[in-house]
Amino acid sequence: MSNNTIGVNDLLAQMRAMSEQAKGLQNTFKTPDINTVSADSKTDTQNSFSTLLKNSINKVNETQAQTNKLQEAFQKGDPDVPIAEVMMAMQKSSVSFQAMLQVRNKIVKAYQDIMNMPV
Repeated sequence: MSNNTIGVNDLLAQMRAMSEQAKGLQNTFKTPDINTVSADSKTDTQNSFSTLLKNSINKVNETQAQTNKLQEAFQKGDPDVPIAEVMMAMQKSSVSFQAMLQVRNKIVKAYQDIMNMPV
C-alpha cells in the first residue's frame, strides 16, 4: 500500500474534526441584536463568512484535484495505487462537491427571498 492510503480511522478522525469545527462556527455566527451591532462587527462577520466560503470552495477543489491525480495514476498502472483508495477518493470528492452545491443553492435561495421582500 502507498503512504497516502485513506484508512477508516483517518476518515472518522477527519469527520470528527470537521464536526468540532462546525460547532465552533455555529457559535461565531449567532444572530446578533440589530440595535447593538456596529459597522465594524458587520464587516468582520461578512469577512469571516466570505473567508469560510472561499476556504470551503478551495478545499473541495483540492479534494477533486487529488482524486484526479489518483485516477490518473491508477489508469497508468501505478502498483502503489489500489482501486479501493481511488474509489474512496472519488466518493469523498463527490460528497464534498454535492455538499458545496447544496450550500450554494441555499445561499441563492436566501438571496432571492431577500430580493423579493417588499420594502
